[in-house]
Amino acid sequence: MMLFLFLQAAEPAALPSDWTTLAPLPYVAAPQLTPQLTSFVAGEIAANRCPVPKPADGHYVVKVDVATLVGTDGVVRRTVPHAINCPTVEQYAAGLVAGFARSNLALRAGGGDMWYRATITFDWRG
Repeated sequence: MMLFLFLQAAEPAALPSDWTTLAPLPYVAAPQLTPQLTSFVAGEIAANRCPVPKPADGHYVVKVDVATLVGTDGVVRRTVPHAINCPTVEQYAAGLVAGFARSNLALRAGGGDMWYRATITFDWRG
C-alpha cells in the first residue's frame, strides 16, 4: 500500500480591510527618496497619466500607502498599494517599499507572517 503525502502551502495572512490598524513597517534605517526616485512620478504626472491637478504653488505631494506582508524571516512576501487612480505610480511605490525593506527591517521574534503599512511620499516642485 502506497501513501501519498500532499503538502499544502500555508495560506498567507489575509489583508486587513482597515489599513489604519496596521503597524508601520519597522525600518532599521528610514528610506530616503532621492530626486531621481521622485522624477519618475513627476514624469507620470507631467505626461497626464495620473489625474493630479497642478497645485497653485507648484509644490506636488503624492502619497501612496502600501500594505506589506513580511514573513517571520524578514522577507517581504507581498506588497499591495492603496489605489490613488494612478496604477504606474502605485506599482512603483510598492516596488520601492519592497526594495527599501530588503535587509532593513527590525522585526519582533516569533509569530507568523504579519501585515505592516508603509507610506511613500513623493514631494517635488513642478
